[in-house]
Amino acid sequence: MTEESAKLRIEQLTKEINYHNDLYYQKDTSEISDQQFDELLNELIALEKDFPQLKQDDSPTQRVGGTITKNFETVSHKYPMLSLSNTYSQEELRDFDKRVAKGLGEEVYEYICELKFDGVALSLTYENGILKRAVTRGDGEKGDDITTNAKTIRTIPLKLQANGVPNEFEVRGEVFMPLAVFDRLNKEREDIGEVPLANPRNTASGTLKMQDSSVVASRKLDCYLYSLLGENTTTHGEAVKMLEQWGFNVSPTYRLCKNVEEVIQYIEEWEEKRFQLPLETDGIVIKVNNHQQQESLGFTAKSPRWAIAYKYKAENASTRLNSITYQVGRTGAITPVANLEPVLLAGTTVKRASLHNANEIARLDLHLGDLVYVEKGGEIIPKITGVDVSQRDKKSNAVEFITTCPECDTVLIRQEGEAMHYCPNDKGCPPQIKGRVEHFIQRKAMNIDSLGERTIDLLYNEGLLKDPADLYHLTYDQVYNLEGFKDLSTKNLLAGIDQSKEIPFDSVLFALGIRYVGKTVAEKLAKHFLSIDALAGASFEDLIEVPEIGERIAQSVQDFFGDEDNLKLVERLKEAGVKLVLDEEEEVLNSHVLSEKSFVISGVFENFSRDALKEVVKKNGGKLVSGISGKVDYLLAGDKMGPSKLEKAKNLGVQIISEKEFLDMINY
Repeated sequence: MTEESAKLRIEQLTKEINYHNDLYYQKDTSEISDQQFDELLNELIALEKDFPQLKQDDSPTQRVGGTITKNFETVSHKYPMLSLSNTYSQEELRDFDKRVAKGLGEEVYEYICELKFDGVALSLTYENGILKRAVTRGDGEKGDDITTNAKTIRTIPLKLQANGVPNEFEVRGEVFMPLAVFDRLNKEREDIGEVPLANPRNTASGTLKMQDSSVVASRKLDCYLYSLLGENTTTHGEAVKMLEQWGFNVSPTYRLCKNVEEVIQYIEEWEEKRFQLPLETDGIVIKVNNHQQQESLGFTAKSPRWAIAYKYKAENASTRLNSITYQVGRTGAITPVANLEPVLLAGTTVKRASLHNANEIARLDLHLGDLVYVEKGGEIIPKITGVDVSQRDKKSNAVEFITTCPECDTVLIRQEGEAMHYCPNDKGCPPQIKGRVEHFIQRKAMNIDSLGERTIDLLYNEGLLKDPADLYHLTYDQVYNLEGFKDLSTKNLLAGIDQSKEIPFDSVLFALGIRYVGKTVAEKLAKHFLSIDALAGASFEDLIEVPEIGERIAQSVQDFFGDEDNLKLVERLKEAGVKLVLDEEEEVLNSHVLSEKSFVISGVFENFSRDALKEVVKKNGGKLVSGISGKVDYLLAGDKMGPSKLEKAKNLGVQIISEKEFLDMINY
């Protein structure tokens, strides 16, 4: 291909990809499947690799990251990024309103109310409609240039498609990690033996400062824009609407309020309602709407006089700390849990709270019997935030972290630089043995849904299960004689184990439970080495040559295959017929949760096109069927579907599910 033809094709692909990105992220719809989108993107990546001189700053390939930034340049803000004054009471909010009224004299004024998102403030500069710079708040006067990382956030436009955009302007917003992404990230970290992250806000902040932008892209950060600078507008409300028209991602939760009483109504409305949002919030930002009035009111040394943040008080209560128990995870990590006198908090009765690790216990200076403060903001799991020392029994002793495993009495270890204590008895500690089997059978791994935690306990207690390979040697009589098992349940369990032999190699590799090897890392290793034997024989240097495989993962893989017991486990899995080789043409699936299930898709859907839904079905192991018959498992029914198809499904007893029910099935 000539440079001229490559240039034309790059322009065409860029326009087409930007169009589909805008549909997906701004209009919540899709005209092509994920696979078709990926094909367009991969073609563009290949062309830019062959013709690097043609790569543009606003290329959609910036979204996938890959640039390594060793140091972030410090940049001065054109407009200072000041913080807001905070209040926690309606009385102080009314005092703020009185100061505004006094400052404006007889002028009529109104407020704009916006939810205060708990994320990282970011300033974006656009020139000729193209994103040129993204800078963190820093100290308000100067911040870090993180443009490369910001470009991976798909809701931040790289190039504006709207007409009438000024030559240069600045917008500000909040980068955040959605709660669902944060929860999924922590589950993955726990599953592969890493310490869970503290909260979404700190995780978003740390992610934005990562050196490898491809890792930033994988974290799926999001961003709401809420302020426009460098453009003449009469009111803040007009500016926000302009941002929406230009294609920026603006939260639809803002509201114009005519007076402070309407502001208080807004605050009260969102006090509980905010917990339904996909991100954490901690209050409401109230701004005088008119820009001229903002200028008239001016600033103090630290904050504007025309704006204030109302902060919600975190849900909290005090109760008695009765005891601390210690849980042993699959990797041997020891997690302390506080057992509390039951107390009502945020509408639920709380009996337990997470303590994370020994450092947290020491920080709180906990004594058994303490009256502790328990808090629940947007978090699912309550946490202890402090102790009422004045109520402490002087004879009580400080809590000392255990020194031996609560399950097998092995002396615990704590690696230098790590917060967690570990039980090193991975071959003989019951929770670790059973935890490895539970990990092995999970949906993303071997997907043996006929086997649960209770059955694993029964098999372990009978001496029938010491490692995952033992599953493939179970007999009918051994299972049938377990408590609660009958003929059908026995056959179902053995059939489920037998079917797992067809699970692809990348999922088997994940199922082995190698520390730090999550689902994505397992897929990369499987694709690179193609077989368990090649992976087991790889040198440290071979491993770190694989994209995104660092020294820690490489060392963990080497440690795993350097263990004689693990090599025996692999051999026994081979003998059982488990797939330990990746077929080169084999498609790597997101999951096997829909394995052996057939679907008919009909109608119009809210979040996906029909083609996109078909791809989701296939990516999760399901089969697609064109017509309704008695052999179809599910009819995925959208709006405006044909009545005859619906009637036929009902007559044949085909299960009819909605888009939401389908997404729940795959844990989307």
